[in-house]
Amino acid sequence: MADTSDFRNGMILEYEGAYYQIVEFLHVKPGKGGAFVRTKLKNVRTGSVIDRTFRAGEKLTEARLERTPFQYLYSDGSSYHFMNTETFDQITIPAEGVEPEKGYLKENLTVVMLMKDGAPVSLEIPTFVELSVRSTDPGLRGDTATGGSKRATLETGLVVQVPLFIRIGDVLKVDTRTGEYVERVT
Repeated sequence: MADTSDFRNGMILEYEGAYYQIVEFLHVKPGKGGAFVRTKLKNVRTGSVIDRTFRAGEKLTEARLERTPFQYLYSDGSSYHFMNTETFDQITIPAEGVEPEKGYLKENLTVVMLMKDGAPVSLEIPTFVELSVRSTDPGLRGDTATGGSKRATLETGLVVQVPLFIRIGDVLKVDTRTGEYVERVT
């Protein structure tokens, strides 16, 4: 058990039957009334963020999740297959379990799996991934006065906005937090 004075960013709590990671928190002591803590909690399974307020000193259950490196192997359409890089054990996760991350999963990508009692709870992907452009419209010089952008479909099926100079076959660095183009690698 942890109380509100133990809160720190990144801490994972078991709250309302789910696991939430503290994104940010603020201790508030108003002039009148009791102190409280405002928090932003991110559901580790779905990625949704909620705001919650707790009374000062309120006790919550801190979740002890194990962080294990896994390598993404392949997808068969209905599920995704991963291999533990330490024990070489393989696990299968249904497609719904990797929904927010599937556009960034490239074969042989190393990810971190949050595990509770040997069962996967959530998947953490690297902040940046490199993906090649599968299709995009040609960018013509002089199309715009302000730089402009166009849509590009990457090798995983992810669609991002890119500058006009990007061509098919280019490898791009993409930010997995925002889904935005960062730079051209090659």
